[in-house]
Order: sequence, then structure tokens, then C-alpha cells
Amino acid sequence: MIEAELKARVHSPEAVVRQLDERAEARVEVYRDTYYDRPDGSLSNADQELRVRTVHGAEGTRTVLTFKDAAVEERSGSKPEHETRVEDTDSAHAILRGLGHVESIAFEKRCRNYDFEAHGRKMLATLVRVPEIDGTFLEIETLVDEKDVRAALDDVRAVFAGLGIGPEDLTRDTYTGAVRAARGHTGT
Repeated sequence: MIEAELKARVHSPEAVVRQLDERAEARVEVYRDTYYDRPDGSLSNADQELRVRTVHGAEGTRTVLTFKDAAVEERSGSKPEHETRVEDTDSAHAILRGLGHVESIAFEKRCRNYDFEAHGRKMLATLVRVPEIDGTFLEIETLVDEKDVRAALDDVRAVFAGLGIGPEDLTRDTYTGAVRAARGHTGT
């Protein structure tokens, strides 16, 4: 499946929270993301991502292993995504290191997640704050087949518009890049 996703800077987070709270109940969670690459950087050079995410929330803690392939839609950066739950977080990290991957960066995201339906699609809206970078972001995504990416992105844009977020607020900036810049280097 393709994660048809757009991300925007949010200038009025409180107003967006109020509107999203009307659509669905929020799940407040803290993500601890660790990204891995090959020693030569070939995953990031190929626009691929390998991540271990540990999620802490009211319903407990869970860990997922995610691989995102290269973008299939350049303007949005929408990517094929493969994800599975991991029972033992330490073992997942050890397996990736044992396979020769190296940690490229790790950071925390503070999220408010909302699951709802819009335009006949299941959507996930995530309001994000990363303590190391300025601003609040909103990601809205839906999982689709590759042939449906453009139509799905139009539906995602419509949800943004309904929240008062215009195309000028959309961004392709990555959290990994912003955190690296905030830390003043390209490593962990």
C-alpha cells in the first residue's frame, strides 16, 4: 500500500485541535523514532527509510518496525510503506545492527492522532511537535493502491482546506532533516 500523505505547518494549532476534536477522539502519544541506514548511506540516498518507532500512550507502549520505499509521487513524497509490530524493542534494534545497519538519527515526536473518515476514505491526522524544532505540523494520510494516489491526495488536500490550511502551508521538509539542522550536524 502507498501512504498518500501531506504535511503542513500549522499557524493556529489550538483552532486545528478544536476542529479535529469535533471529528474524532484524540490519541495523545509520544513517539521515539530511531532511523537506520547502511554505513554507506545507501538507504537515504535511495529515498528509503528504515525505522524503529516506540509509541508511548494511554493504552501502553508498542513498537513498530517500518520500511518506506522511494516516493512514487514526487510533489507529496508519498511512499510505499511496510510496517509490522515488534514484540521486543531491544531485539529489533539488535537485529538491524546485526544486519549491518547503523543508527542515523533518533528523536522524539509528541503527537495527537485522529482516525476518521472523509471523502469515503479512512484518514489519519497527526498533529506533531518535535521538541528540537520550531513549529507545529499536521500530517494527514490515507493508505491506497498506487493507481489511486493522486485522487487520495486531492481528498487529503480537501481535509486540509476544511481545517483552514492552504497549499501555501504544505511542506516536504522532513523531521530528520530539521533535527539534524537543529543539532548542527549530519549525524545522530
